[in-house]
Formats: sequence, C-alpha cells, structure tokens
Amino acid sequence: MTRWRERAAIATLALIFLPAAAGVQDTTIDLNGHLKYRLLGTAWPQDSLLRDLAGEASLDQTGEMRLNLQVDRAPWALDLGYQLLGLHSEAVDYTRDLPGAVQPFFGRYPSDETRLLDLTHVLYDEDQNALVERLDRASVAYLGAQAVVRVGRQALTWGNGIIYTPMDILNPFDPTAVDKEYKIGDDMVYAQYLRDNGDDIQGVAVIRREAVSGDVTADVASFALKYHGLAGRSEYDLLAAQHYGDPLVAAGGSQGLGGAVWRGDLVATFTSADAVLEAVTSLSYSWTWGSHNFNGVVEYFYNGFGQPGGQYAPEDLAGNPELVERIVRGELFTLGRHYLAASVLVELHPLHRLTPNLFVNLGDGSALVQVVSENDLARDLVLLSALSLPVGPNGTEFGGIETGVPDRYLASGANLFLQLAWYF
Repeated sequence: MTRWRERAAIATLALIFLPAAAGVQDTTIDLNGHLKYRLLGTAWPQDSLLRDLAGEASLDQTGEMRLNLQVDRAPWALDLGYQLLGLHSEAVDYTRDLPGAVQPFFGRYPSDETRLLDLTHVLYDEDQNALVERLDRASVAYLGAQAVVRVGRQALTWGNGIIYTPMDILNPFDPTAVDKEYKIGDDMVYAQYLRDNGDDIQGVAVIRREAVSGDVTADVASFALKYHGLAGRSEYDLLAAQHYGDPLVAAGGSQGLGGAVWRGDLVATFTSADAVLEAVTSLSYSWTWGSHNFNGVVEYFYNGFGQPGGQYAPEDLAGNPELVERIVRGELFTLGRHYLAASVLVELHPLHRLTPNLFVNLGDGSALVQVVSENDLARDLVLLSALSLPVGPNGTEFGGIETGVPDRYLASGANLFLQLAWYF
C-alpha cells in the first residue's frame, strides 16, 4: 500500500527548510541534475528461455531525469534527490507478472516495498511502458568539526574491492554494470566520528520492512560499526555488523607496493547453519605509454555462498537459500565461488576513455567480455557505451544456466548499451 504520509513529510521538511535557509547569508543552495536516455539492445540465443518471451532480439529504452537539491546551513544540511524514470521495452511487459523473488534477475524499476519509507510512486505501468517517480535521496545531516550524523534516505559505500565488493553490504553495484554514477539509497541513520589522528569510526542502522507483511522488524535490519585507520602508507578497515539477522565481521585494507596498490577484504558471515567466508584481493597499477595514461587492475573474488562445481540447476539453487536470498536482495551477483576479473582504463584522449573488462568464472570456465567507452562530446554532454559478450557453453553461468524447461536456458547473447547524458 502506498504510504503517502511519508512523501508528504519529506515535502513539508523541504518547504520548511528552504524558506528558512533562503534568508540566511551563510546558506548555500545547490540545484543540479541530469537527463539520460539509454538504449540496451540484446540478442537472445536460439535455446534461451528469454527468446520465447522477447523474440530474436530486444531493445530496451529508458529515459531518466534526476534533480539533486543540497542546502547547507552550517552545521545543518538537507539532501534531496528526485528521479523520474520512463521505460519502454518488451521486458517491462513480460516481467510484470513474474514472482517477486524472480524480478531482481530481470532489472525492473526500483521498489520501496522493503524500505522503511515508501518514496516511490508508479505513475503508469501497462503494456510495454512504465513511468515511475521516486526520491532516491532524502536526508538531514548535522556536520560538526569531528562528528557527522545523517538521518534519512542516503547511500553508503564500504570496503576495498574495486570490482567485487563483499564488505559493501548495502546495495553494492553489479560488477558488470556500465553506469555506476548513483548508488540506490536506503533509509538509515549514519554517524561518523573523526579522531585527531585521522582515523574515523562509522556507525549505521538501516531499518527495513518484511517483504510479505510490511512490518518493521530487526530480522531484516542492518546494524554496523566500522573503524577506518591509517598506518603509515597503509589503510585498514575493521567491521562488525548484524545484517538481516546474521552476525558479520570483516577486515580489509590497502597498501602501496612500489608503484602499485594492493587492496583486499575478508568477510565472515555467521548464518544459522555455518560460518561463510568471502574474500577479495586486487592489484592496481597506473602507467603512461605512448603519451596515453593507463590504469589497470586484476582482482580475485571468492564467494563462499556460491555453488561449487558449476551446479546451477534449479534444484541445486533451491538447496542454497543463503545464495538465492542475497541475489534477490541485490547483495550478490555471482552464482559460483571463484572469480577473476581484469580491467584497463585507457585514456585515448582527455575527452575519451576506453575500458576493456574481463569477468571469468574460474569454476566453470565461462566469462563475460566487455568494452566500455566514455566520450565527452561537449561540455556537460557525455556518451557512454558498452559492448558485452558472454562466453561459455550451456549450463555455465555466463553461457546460460538451466531453467527446468527442457532445452531452454537463462542465456543472453551479445548486448549493446548506449547512453547519452546531459548534466546541468
């Protein structure tokens, strides 16, 4: 059920805050945003279950308007982020009636069903079209000299992984996502204390609702405390959390090694059945060659929740609810256990950057090859494009896992992503 009172409370807060701030000399008001239009063209293999739904190929179109409002009146600050999303594609139609647990695999529009505040309003959702408006940021902050407290919808990123981020337990990005400009927000209370020596302590409480009942319970909440420290050329993080009812501890850091940088995280989650480990480690290096700048990274990721030996049949996944739950919640994006990723950012021109990426499932030998191009066409006008090609036989993660339907796999062919963004 739509909770209109919550949206009204946010609007009232803005109406009270803005006039009060407008007459104060030391108040800063910043309004900015963007318009984005993106196309995603996907070819579906002959034995793909999605080909039966979408045809030989599909074209997804998305238009997005985002308005960001920041009001700073020291030591207080207001942050609001409004999104208007318009979608047109066959996927909007054929995914409409999929079970809720399946929809995250198909990337429909964001929903606030499990968030504390319902700040999303579906204006239209029929046939191949949908129009959605939402507040992705809505927070008030106290910004002191050494202490920060922020309450409301906001985003938080933790950990030292560059491509895979197991310590980033709150809405991490899909490693293969092309546009990672804005992380989706959650409703939380965040606090940070900066020590005199440069170390800091961060704490967070994320309050959520049960998916079925809509009740606010501790079983679906997240409470975490993280210490970030400096030690010479090294930095380290220590994390303790209670996440969806499971205790979690983690440690990680970064260290300069000559001209390179080593980074890594180790995460242990104590489920009702067992202690499960996740780990990521990477080595990154920047160099110049032929008047061009390069920045490369090689990263290994171990997913202790993953399936061993490429066992991705429906009955195998059903026997691993811990993995499925984390995929549905948008915390994990991998089915296997061992992954290797490599990426090189090449500055072809100060206004044009090319990034080849490779994601390999070491357990089944399948891979995703991706080439991303970012081109500044003019001031405040950016063209972002990517070509992605999955490689692997049927039954593998990138080649297409079994669906339970004879001779049909959850497989995708090559896809082309194009996005034109104007910033103002």
